[in-house]
Amino acid sequence: MKNLFSNRKNDRYFRTDHLKTDLKSRSVRGGAVTMVAQGLKLSLNLGSNVVLARLLTPQDYGLIGMVTAVTGFVALFKDLGLSMATIQKDEINHTQVSTLFWVNVVLSVITALFVVAIAPSIAWLYHEPRLIWITVALSVGFIFSGLGVQHSALLNRQMQYKVLMFNDVFSMLFGIVAAIVAAAYALGYWALVILPLVMAAVNTIGVWLACPWRPSLPTWRAGVRSMLVFGGNLTAFSTINYFARNLDNILIGRSWGSQQLGLYAKAYQLLLLPISQINTPIAAVAIPMLSRLQQEQQQFHRYYLKAVSIVAFLTMPIIGFMIVASEEIIELLLGSQWRDATVIFRLLCISALVQPVCNTSGWLYISTGRSNKMLQWGLLACPFIIGSFFVGLPYGATGVAYSYSIVMLLQALPCMYYATRQTTITLLDIAFNIGHSFLASLAAGIAVFGTKLVISSHLPMWITAAILSIIMAVSYLLIVFFFFNKKDFYLSVLSSLKSQRI
Repeated sequence: MKNLFSNRKNDRYFRTDHLKTDLKSRSVRGGAVTMVAQGLKLSLNLGSNVVLARLLTPQDYGLIGMVTAVTGFVALFKDLGLSMATIQKDEINHTQVSTLFWVNVVLSVITALFVVAIAPSIAWLYHEPRLIWITVALSVGFIFSGLGVQHSALLNRQMQYKVLMFNDVFSMLFGIVAAIVAAAYALGYWALVILPLVMAAVNTIGVWLACPWRPSLPTWRAGVRSMLVFGGNLTAFSTINYFARNLDNILIGRSWGSQQLGLYAKAYQLLLLPISQINTPIAAVAIPMLSRLQQEQQQFHRYYLKAVSIVAFLTMPIIGFMIVASEEIIELLLGSQWRDATVIFRLLCISALVQPVCNTSGWLYISTGRSNKMLQWGLLACPFIIGSFFVGLPYGATGVAYSYSIVMLLQALPCMYYATRQTTITLLDIAFNIGHSFLASLAAGIAVFGTKLVISSHLPMWITAAILSIIMAVSYLLIVFFFFNKKDFYLSVLSSLKSQRI
């Protein structure tokens, strides 16, 4: 009787019909919450990078990079794409989610044990015995994360973004404080091990407290086969994609050592920092929203194009600024000891001009249940990315960054074409909605470059960086708002955010 009452009480975590009556408001409110939270996370991330980069060395980052390049790949299997299956499914019940929960737990434990087993092999691969205990320690994080997968998915399914984002910020703060304390006490690279472990533990505790749903014993005839297939395709794509995106770290570490890998990994991390802070929250709102609209093509079409326009509007000027002001960004945020990462950083930024928009292809595949097509695209595109690493490897980390950037730019159009097939969205629709952001970023970047040539040798670096950032922002907004006449569109989005109570 108690279980029956509990199941009825938590039915709200499985039904989504009530969301459709207020879908636009929930989406706008979710966007507002996630952007505020991401701003906080970006500040925390930048602050922690500034502090930890001065307390630690490139070799410390290189050691962790050697391990995470391998363990991150293994970690893909602990989820098996089942969180997205829970979010995307039109109808779901307690028995199905309970079964998926235990699948996730078993997978996370198996993953952790497997990582422990391969720890000596990772140390042998890099000729670095310290990697054994680093790998063993990081394996614990898989179990923490696996316990929270379905609770987090249920909160996402119900578009409870305020709870999720607060939990993310809170867990990040705990992890960063723990890492800084460890680094201050001269624990070196162990600070970078402690950070993700504390974050994972606090995050899982948080979602369990926020979502009162509790799993029952698994039922293997619960009707989860289609969800397992959906999640399996996502995992297969993620596996191929991860291998393609992280093989560069393994090859650089193996061929050129921890110094070169540390420079490359830190440049890549610094590039992803602002992009992920924008893409991640928008994706967190867009995928559940599009999943609820998958049967309503007109609204689906309109919502996607509006979202991709916002992604381009926010990311392209940031990436353009990072390309032009690479020297100032590296030295101010990381310190002079990281100056050799400047060229690598600039080359990677060039490839990132198209990446935020290309990442939205995943929204289309997931929300429409076409994870098989997503896997097919991965099988087509990843061999070219992998080939670029081998082409650039003889020239060190800089060569890898250069060849990788070329391939990523060339695959942008095919990526979006393949994703928009079987939808009403076309490449011209996307180009029309992002073109003004691209051209405005290009023009503003040229203005910043010209200003930099005039003032960079006469002023302190921090003043130069401040002036350049102001010129970039003002130039970009003036061009977008008045030359392309997009002021009303973006101000209406801002007005919608302000009108919602967060």
